[in-house]
Amino acid sequence: MLVLLSPSKTMASDEFPVKFAPTQPSFLKEAGSLMKELKKLSVSEIASLMKVSQTIAEEAHERCANWESPFTGDNAKPAAYGFKGAVYTGLDTRSWSTEDMDFAQEHLRILSGLYGILAPKDYMQSYRLEMGLKWPNDDTTKNLYAFWGDRLQRRLQEETSGPIIDLASQEYSKAAQLKSMDRRIITPVFKDLVKGEYKALMAYAKEARGAMAKFIIQNRITDPDEMRGFGGMGYRWDRSLSSADTWLFTRDKKSIAS
Repeated sequence: MLVLLSPSKTMASDEFPVKFAPTQPSFLKEAGSLMKELKKLSVSEIASLMKVSQTIAEEAHERCANWESPFTGDNAKPAAYGFKGAVYTGLDTRSWSTEDMDFAQEHLRILSGLYGILAPKDYMQSYRLEMGLKWPNDDTTKNLYAFWGDRLQRRLQEETSGPIIDLASQEYSKAAQLKSMDRRIITPVFKDLVKGEYKALMAYAKEARGAMAKFIIQNRITDPDEMRGFGGMGYRWDRSLSSADTWLFTRDKKSIAS
């Protein structure tokens, strides 16, 4: 069983002790090729390409300038500690034991516009590059989906013969071409009761995706059915609203308070 997460636009800046031997990303060569093109862009070109403010573009430009390989403990950090945001609040990697990290290395993958696929122990350097971005290159590579092609799908299929738990956003699930994959794909969905109707509130849903991944890792789950016991953040599996492979987890104000 393999669990998929999206990356975050926000990078973690804190230092955290690494108690394991970090690994190198599987697609470091491809990341270097993308970064080579990004390094050619000015701050204003990055702002236009990524549709971001001047301040964010300057930060992205600086990250590109500082990006270099090989990755070491001096210039990179493990992906488990590299991201910051709602998903990674829920994932809470800084609370993991050594055994948790070892299990996650086998069963958790983070999809990335720059790195393609990251395992938790893989070194990474800070970046900003969303998967859905148009690519300022020749006509053969119109966007990052075209750049990665079916490489991510093929790698995931090599890594597991079991089900894939899709906790990534649609943007990244599309990059992995999950719909055409020869594996069972289970998609947990998290919704809150709002005015009598269950709706996905993204700030909460993102954190719940990370919390579900943490639940799987810390409980060493390899049978998807055991995921139905998840109760993090007050969410509970709703049999009546779930289908065979889309599992709905719901909560109301009462469950939030509890």
